Amino acid sequence: MKVLKFGGTSVANAENIQLVKNIVQQQANSKRLCVVVSALGGVTDLLLDSAFLASQQKEEYRETFMLIEKKHLEVVKKLIPVQQQSSVMSFLKRELNTLETLLEGAFLIGETTPKLLDKILGYGELLSSKIIHSYFSAEGISCAYKDSRKFIKTNNQFGKAVVNFEITQKNLIENIAEAEAQVCLMPGFVASSLSGDSTTLGRGGSDYTAAIAAAALNAEVLEIWTDVSGMFTANPRLVKQAVAIEKISYQEAMELSHFGAKVLYPPTIQPVLAKEIPIHIKNTFLPDEKGTLITKNTNGKNRPVRGISHIENISLLSLEGPGMVGIPGISKRFFEVLSVDQISVVLITQASSEHSICVAIASEDAEKAKEALDHSFTYEISLHRIKPVVVENDQAIIALVGDNMKSHQGLSGKMFSALGKNNVNIRVIAQGASERNISAVIKKEDVKKALNTLHERFFEENVKQLNLFVMGVGNVGAKFLKQIQQQKNFLKENLKLNVRVIALSNSRKMHFQEGGISLKNWEAQLENGEKADKDLFFQKIKSMNLRNSIFVDNTANDLIAATYAQYLKNSISVVTCNKIASSSAYQNYAELKQLSRDYNAPFLFETNVGAGLPIIDTLKNLVASGDKITKIQAVLSGSLNFVFNNFDDDHEFVEVVKQAQVEGYTEPDPKIDLSGIDVMRKILILARESGYQLELDDIQNESFLPEECLKTENVEEFFKSLESHKDHFNQLFKSAQQNNSRLKYVAQFDNGKASVGLEEIPQQHPFYNLEGKDNIVLFYTERYVEQPLIIKGAGAGSDVTASGIFADIIRIGNY
Repeated sequence: MKVLKFGGTSVANAENIQLVKNIVQQQANSKRLCVVVSALGGVTDLLLDSAFLASQQKEEYRETFMLIEKKHLEVVKKLIPVQQQSSVMSFLKRELNTLETLLEGAFLIGETTPKLLDKILGYGELLSSKIIHSYFSAEGISCAYKDSRKFIKTNNQFGKAVVNFEITQKNLIENIAEAEAQVCLMPGFVASSLSGDSTTLGRGGSDYTAAIAAAALNAEVLEIWTDVSGMFTANPRLVKQAVAIEKISYQEAMELSHFGAKVLYPPTIQPVLAKEIPIHIKNTFLPDEKGTLITKNTNGKNRPVRGISHIENISLLSLEGPGMVGIPGISKRFFEVLSVDQISVVLITQASSEHSICVAIASEDAEKAKEALDHSFTYEISLHRIKPVVVENDQAIIALVGDNMKSHQGLSGKMFSALGKNNVNIRVIAQGASERNISAVIKKEDVKKALNTLHERFFEENVKQLNLFVMGVGNVGAKFLKQIQQQKNFLKENLKLNVRVIALSNSRKMHFQEGGISLKNWEAQLENGEKADKDLFFQKIKSMNLRNSIFVDNTANDLIAATYAQYLKNSISVVTCNKIASSSAYQNYAELKQLSRDYNAPFLFETNVGAGLPIIDTLKNLVASGDKITKIQAVLSGSLNFVFNNFDDDHEFVEVVKQAQVEGYTEPDPKIDLSGIDVMRKILILARESGYQLELDDIQNESFLPEECLKTENVEEFFKSLESHKDHFNQLFKSAQQNNSRLKYVAQFDNGKASVGLEEIPQQHPFYNLEGKDNIVLFYTERYVEQPLIIKGAGAGSDVTASGIFADIIRIGNY
């Protein structure tokens, strides 16, 4: 014989019950079945609501009752032919009349006792089971109805009755095992006391009913049919990558169930555990999927972690004080108080110094627990030996579960390291002696991020998901997005990085999509987005609270640069080609670097100097390895190098500058490049990354522009000024030509001092043959004394800048 249990979602309505019938009919062809059913979907909640309203003497309870009646009558009309409805309709009307009388009694006396509430709540299963039995019979299934109250006997602990297994087993064997029908159908959740009063089996009672029946009947398997395809590696509603666990042990299943895996109620396993009866969790709506098989033995893949689960709405209670140290009986008193008030403790931790006790309980019990504990320890609190109980609300518990965890070293370290990197603060830690479970208390708001982080760490073959929030989609930004789209599959297959763009923004619009924006048509999505707002952009990123979040700034906007600190403080990494932050006041630069360390959020700006060239990264590696920078010589402006490489006898200086602007080598305002400000910022950043405290004003700028050019107020005036001073620029060119030299705009840092300016470079110098928009940097160090370390290559252009940003993203992915 097999025992099949169908939950509330499986019998929520007429359409779902038809699916249940198909499953039962198919299996009944080869096996005798005991079928246990829950109340129709949502009915138990309606019964609770009606009872509560009645106890508050609110007339609205009648409306709720009418909803209950309507729901059941509609199901009958849809499922059972009219000529066969009379029997079940008579039953429904009779039982509904009794239910209405019970509710009216609660209304009149203004309360519901536990005994009365058990009677009321039991109607959900009693009504649904009778309807389903009548439907099965009408469909030609050999089906006998068995009232669970006649067979499952309990004590008088109303609300959560304790089963008398000896009498119950005898009753079930006599009435179900020996029944002639191919299918015996019975309501879950309900039972009766030895004195004949209706009782219920508590939360998850229908699962429990099925397990009791399976154990008593020595069933070959207990099948629990629900709305998901088994137990998952994590809650699939929160972790999209979660997968069903094909096989799992009883102990692992109990741990996962205890910590919130709602497809199974923990006590369910107890009756079948001793007899080693397998439990198979199946999906009513996808019956051909494998589901999860729960047996004595664990899975064959030898995975150390089998699942990740959590409990929300947890509060922490902490009792501490010097008066606890070395005093016997404190813990006993603490837990006795909670026990007397029937407050269940979910997690316990106590300092080895005996200075404090901390427990996790359901948030709904927190206020009652604090009041009771403070009252119990009033004397010690009055003497300041013990502090009043501290309550921390809005917490949650996450747990790693697995039979094989005990034989794998370092799991705790991996768990806490992964959470720490994503700024998930761990408030309390607990691990059982069996090492089958590692639990941690975190903020409730961090649950989704924590579950996804741990699932990625332990189940996704080390594929790391990076969530990008991109500000600026102009030349550089658009090329960056194109590169991501092009390399997405390569990154996933070869580097195990899953890069998703979650948000985009330009100066006018912004668009968010938590599942990731399609980069094939991002322009249209952005155009249809909401109005751009940098503060709202940040708030949305913060509220989404996604793991491995990276803010990407492709702008040159000082207001955007000013927001970096708030991102880093929320453990959101920052990648930027915007030089303003790193070349701002040294105090701000140093603060951003410190925030990056404090909040474990990388702050990367490789493209601030040399676009895609690995200049800053190389410098960091030199410093980290113990080398000391003594001198830097560099041509750091691709735009200026382009200008002076193309300026000759055949081309006027102003024409070359305009060409550089059109081809995107300069800023929209070329004066920024030609004035030397851009190069000053770059050499300042290199000096700071070398370990020196410099400000922008400390850099000597020997400008080659006439004073009149520097004082222009717009681009048009600037170009006119360049044209009017063409003789000045021609003279610069002729002087270099006469000295067999070439003009290069050079940045230098030597002995703590920095300067920028136009220089005549002789033929033997490494800068002489620098072509096009290339940059070159010479690092002189204590190790590279005579021959400098040279980095050379394209240092301007949207493609190479985008690739530099991309490289920083990959660095974070490998972090």
